[in-house]
Amino acid sequence: MYAYIKGSLEVKTTGYVVIEVGGIGYKIYMSEPSIQALGELGETVKVYTYYRVREDDVSLYGFKTNEELRMFELLLSVSGIGAKSAIGILSNIPPSSFALAIISNDVAKIKQLPGIGAKTAQRLILELKDKLKTQELEENDEVADNVKSVIEKNDKYTEAEAALQVLGYSRKEIENALAKINITEMTVEDMIRKGLKNLAR
Repeated sequence: MYAYIKGSLEVKTTGYVVIEVGGIGYKIYMSEPSIQALGELGETVKVYTYYRVREDDVSLYGFKTNEELRMFELLLSVSGIGAKSAIGILSNIPPSSFALAIISNDVAKIKQLPGIGAKTAQRLILELKDKLKTQELEENDEVADNVKSVIEKNDKYTEAEAALQVLGYSRKEIENALAKINITEMTVEDMIRKGLKNLAR
């Protein structure tokens, strides 16, 4: 309903801000980093918004960037993650860093987020990994470049692993063999060839 709201920043406090537009004050819930980045009271600010309607609640959630908004929407698609949990996650980790943790299966890093246990971390990875691979992260972001690199490595690894499994090796044997090689500059064919050498030893 609202793509963004642009107006005078009238209230800036923990958990939300109030932006006045045409004499109406909009209470907008935001992550702490986004609130801090908005500017000073009285300044004209622009906030991307998500309009959430439930039987017992109608709320506006705001974001400093479109990237943060997209991540919020992805988090809401995960079973068991509500709007407050999603804002809590975004208050404690940048969207690109969270994407990197998901794509690289970094359960330990995800578990450090407030309210996220081992099972929830695994569910986040399971439900978001493929979706995040198709998302466009903001340009000129070093972490976003790392995300793309991890995606490429994971895709190559999966292809090489599948090929070696066809040859009769177990996943454990393959993991041990591929762990001994640096796949950064390798093609899938190179990985298979090196993997076979390690498996033959």
